[in-house]
Amino acid sequence: MTLVWIVPLGLAVGIVLGALGGGGAILTVPILVYVLAQTPSAATTGSLVIVALISLVGLLPHHRVGNVRMRDGLVFGVLGVVGSLVGSRLNAAVPAPILMTAFAALMLVVAILMTVKRRGSAGRRVVGDDGKSAAPSDEAGHRGWGVLIGAATGVGLLTGFFGVGGGFAVVPALVLVLGFSMPVAVGTSLLVIVINSLTALLGRLGTGLEIDWPLILAFSVFGAAGSLLGGRIAQRVDPQRLSLAFTILLVLVAAYVALQSVPQLLG
Repeated sequence: MTLVWIVPLGLAVGIVLGALGGGGAILTVPILVYVLAQTPSAATTGSLVIVALISLVGLLPHHRVGNVRMRDGLVFGVLGVVGSLVGSRLNAAVPAPILMTAFAALMLVVAILMTVKRRGSAGRRVVGDDGKSAAPSDEAGHRGWGVLIGAATGVGLLTGFFGVGGGFAVVPALVLVLGFSMPVAVGTSLLVIVINSLTALLGRLGTGLEIDWPLILAFSVFGAAGSLLGGRIAQRVDPQRLSLAFTILLVLVAAYVALQSVPQLLG
């Protein structure tokens, strides 16, 4: 029965991650907890493995079309190492009901951020002489090391604590801080996610948590296949529609997680 769920859910997470460069990973923990019967601590650890493997495979099609800035992605990822390690340690000290309630709140925040970003990008569309929308220039440049370090550390902290890749924060950070266009930000974010996830995973070594490797690797395989499909979808489907659909899904999942975790927290 578990395998029946792993196939469609793994594909779905991979498709979202490959198409949007982030966000799909935030669904992994609720899936592992409420569908595949993992404990919250084990789920956030297993999620790091899944996210790292899916992002690594999803990185390939984006790299082939030139949408991955290797140097900037490595810098952003390395700057987030400290945050990832701190977040991993904090995760082990937080009770499960608090962790899942905070996770529900995180999903709602992400849904709000995605809505603001979607409306903002629609309002900033620049129409050229040919009547087509022009993407923001990649020449906007860096906005300062302080902002860059703060953004990278914050993303790393989220990755370590919640077991998510942080792509929902990486993509807007790369656009706003480094001046990347959306396609380049999506591709580069996958590299950052790989670095953050592996760092957070290393930070959890020695904490005594066990990983259900057959389940996690099976989920990763189907997720990786989905990420390749998501990369193709990103080139053919309006990203605004993808973002809207995912935002609705986030709100629904957040509501379900809150209904499950808040009573335990209050009780």
